[in-house]
Amino acid sequence: MDTLSTCCVEGPSSLRSGEEGKDEEEKEGEEEEEKEEEKEDGGEEDIEGKKDESADQKLQRPAWVPCFFYKADKEVYNYVGQEIIIRCGLDSYAGMIWPAALALCHYLDTHREQLSLMDKAVLEIGAGTGLLSVVATLLGAWVTATDLPEVLSNLSANLNRNTRGHCRYTPQVASLPWGDGLERCYPTSVYRYDYVLAADVVYHHDFLDELLVTMKHFCKPGTTLIWANKVRYETDLTFMEKFKKAFNTSILAEDDEMKIFMATCRV
Repeated sequence: MDTLSTCCVEGPSSLRSGEEGKDEEEKEGEEEEEKEEEKEDGGEEDIEGKKDESADQKLQRPAWVPCFFYKADKEVYNYVGQEIIIRCGLDSYAGMIWPAALALCHYLDTHREQLSLMDKAVLEIGAGTGLLSVVATLLGAWVTATDLPEVLSNLSANLNRNTRGHCRYTPQVASLPWGDGLERCYPTSVYRYDYVLAADVVYHHDFLDELLVTMKHFCKPGTTLIWANKVRYETDLTFMEKFKKAFNTSILAEDDEMKIFMATCRV
């Protein structure tokens, strides 16, 4: 099974395990993460969360540049018999844990015999903080977690922190803007996955058509798409109808507004 092309990947470009599966960028991210954790253990974190700037630097900053500081939260979960610590952020949708991710993590953890990810190639789209990819990795899958370029640093750090020394395959991280140059970066003749996972990727945004195109691109014969979502808006229901027309679908689990779909391509 080929991995994502190197022009789109942040992380190892071939399937490896353990420390050998990290490139220099991942190692730097881990070192920064360790420094942050040591800082938190040693006392109260500096509210600015950065080094003091010189007077010259402050004078050079344009007046319109906002000063925005926050301390990222850590949330603790337990799946696959392991404590999972996820660092979140307050600056984007990708920095939060959403209900459908928790629902799908629970489903995968409690239905291992019916839906085994062991030794399967798995792609997650819209991975966000990476919780779902962490769980899939701990369940024995070879995972590639994808999202927009600007959120990959936190995604990679969460994956490394929670899977290092506990997984069969080192998870990979890649940039994947929906509907943007898919065939060029991820030709269907090369990149195939056993499972494509998506959780709470349908919400109030303007890229639902691109999302459906991306789902179609990766869900080819032999691939199973598992999509979990909490229905919030009328547009969610509209997308759901388009999704059902595009794929052969069934419902794995349902609880009021929360639904987990399993889909395969129409041949």
